[in-house]
Formats: sequence, structure tokens, C-alpha cells
Amino acid sequence: MKVVVVAGIPGSGSTTVLENTLKELDYLNVNYGDVMLGIAVERGLVENRDQMRTLPPEVQKDIQRAAAKSIRERSLENNIIVDTHCTIKTPAGFLPGLPVWVLEELEPDMFVLIEADAEEIFTRRISDKTRDRDVESLQEIDLHQQMNRAAAMAYATLTGATVKIVKNHNNQLESAVSEMKSVLE
Repeated sequence: MKVVVVAGIPGSGSTTVLENTLKELDYLNVNYGDVMLGIAVERGLVENRDQMRTLPPEVQKDIQRAAAKSIRERSLENNIIVDTHCTIKTPAGFLPGLPVWVLEELEPDMFVLIEADAEEIFTRRISDKTRDRDVESLQEIDLHQQMNRAAAMAYATLTGATVKIVKNHNNQLESAVSEMKSVLE
């Protein structure tokens, strides 16, 4: 069975594309952060997601590794989509969403990046009143997508996986979903 990592920066529409794609395909959709939280709660380390960032770095790394192992074990019976972040933008710079110890356990077959034009992402973010997102310039949005591409290729180099970029332009959801389906079938 396959393990496919799907990522996109906030506003790229990755969740929407993924939800619509999975209506017709036999994949188990797993959110990496949810798996990590479940492990931390089970171990009695936290009660909620907000407490995760207060854990010591070594504990967080151990939970990351355990989550990857758990997801890989699920892939023995199901095709898996791992919904996660390729990179995480922080005030100190970009962090890898999938450090080497995660990749070694997860053993992904493919990385799919959902992207849109910077202008589209900017407009989607300011139009979405349900979320409280940071305001970024078009250049910052473009840089984040470039960092995702670079990280995905680095991850592919370490794992032998492929990297596919799916464009999710405004009013073209069906096209993005169709492309995703053809990649995953």
C-alpha cells in the first residue's frame, strides 16, 4: 500500500482539494498533527494540542517518530494520505515539517504539493473570516511555496519518493481534483 504526503501552505486550498479527491478514492486520510496529539495524550503528556509545543524538544521528536511509525504500520492495510506541513514558517525561519527521523519511519512513496498563485492565496486568506491568519506579502507567500518545493525535493532525495505539484487555481477545483485522482490511482 502507498503512503502519500500532501502539503500546501495556508490558503493554497490543499484541504479542499484533498477532501474532494478522497470522495472517490480508497485512501485513509491521516492528519499528522492529530496522530502526534493522540500519542501524547495516550502517554499522559498533554491534554490538548496547545500543550504540545511546551514539551521538551526531545520528547516532541520521540512523538514525531512514534507518529510516523504508527502511520507506516497503518499503510500495511490501507493506502494512506498524510496531511501535513512540508515546511513551517516561524519568526526564526522555516522549519522542516518532516525531519529525517520522521522520513525514516514514514517511508513515503510520494509527495504532492498543492499550490496556487500568490495573488490567489493572498485573496483567499483575507476573504476567509473563519481563520485568523498572518498577513503576508505576495513575495512572502511565493517564498513559502518555494521553500516547500525545496524541502519536498530534499525529502524525495532521502526517501526515493517522487514529487508532484498540483495547481489549484480559482474556479478550477475540478481540474485540481482530477489531477490529484490521476496521480493517486
